[in-house]
Amino acid sequence: MKKIAIIGDGAWGTTLAILLSEKGFPITVWSAFPDYASEVQFTRKNRKFLPDIIIPEGILITADLNTAVDTADIVILAVPSQYVVSVLRSIKTISFQGKLFVSVIKGLELKSFLTMSQLIQKELGKVAVAVLSGPTIAVEVARKMPTTAVVACARTKDAAELQGIFSCDYFRVYTNSDVIGVELCGSVKNVIALACGVCDGLGYGTNAKSALLTRGLVEMSRLGKALKAKPETFMGLAGLGDLATTCFSPNSRNRTVGQELGKGRSIKEILASMDAVAEGVVTVKAVHHLARKLKIEMPITRAVYEIIYQRKPAQEAVADLMMRSLKQE
Repeated sequence: MKKIAIIGDGAWGTTLAILLSEKGFPITVWSAFPDYASEVQFTRKNRKFLPDIIIPEGILITADLNTAVDTADIVILAVPSQYVVSVLRSIKTISFQGKLFVSVIKGLELKSFLTMSQLIQKELGKVAVAVLSGPTIAVEVARKMPTTAVVACARTKDAAELQGIFSCDYFRVYTNSDVIGVELCGSVKNVIALACGVCDGLGYGTNAKSALLTRGLVEMSRLGKALKAKPETFMGLAGLGDLATTCFSPNSRNRTVGQELGKGRSIKEILASMDAVAEGVVTVKAVHHLARKLKIEMPITRAVYEIIYQRKPAQEAVADLMMRSLKQE
């Protein structure tokens, strides 16, 4: 059996660890926090992110990155996007050649606008990289509710191997060769989810959310086209599927942050009250600046950016979207 290291002890990293352990794979989970790693190892519960889920005894939780990575065949990266570079630079000091890296991170690097797979190869060189994405709310998977996802990889053999590794009776995985498209979908949909959450916070109805979801998908597709992604990817699990889930699920962190913004709370206050990371808060800055650089019209993204980083009142941002010049769909 392949030895698997999961770098990151959040809800999704822990959920994947449980799924893979129950399939018989030797699993080590790395945590950035030694005291918390010891607590989870002893109690077999991740009280911050999955408090009601028991972690199987066979899973090792450690704060020693070398212990996690050195003997692993597959390394799954599940840390927030803003910490990926520092983690990769630590992995550089460990034997990493010949390992298959899998990103389950949904975000863009703020300074370079690189996707996570691009960032991995920039830092580690020509290593094998794949991406797992889709409509995957962690707590639902942890409770073994039927879920589908997509694994994207340029190497067909690796994609097929990972499909078999991750798939089980409640987690069905499809393959896809459009790595950039899958990653863009996973990143930008969080921005649109923030916008939908704002609508919830303002007390607007399904009409408004459905409009944002639909026009948000247009923005995602525009960016994808500019970056040579395949159009059909945006209508698949990584695109429309993940977008719908994140915009409507009460368990979506990004939608929840948007909801609190819509109620008038500041982003600083909201984030201070959370243990989990809402990737869209950082991603919207990267996507907004990337869209400007590429001269792509992304008005919803701009509105979310203005609410978060320019303190524009949410109602005013929505009004500005509604009063834009009229045009053909």
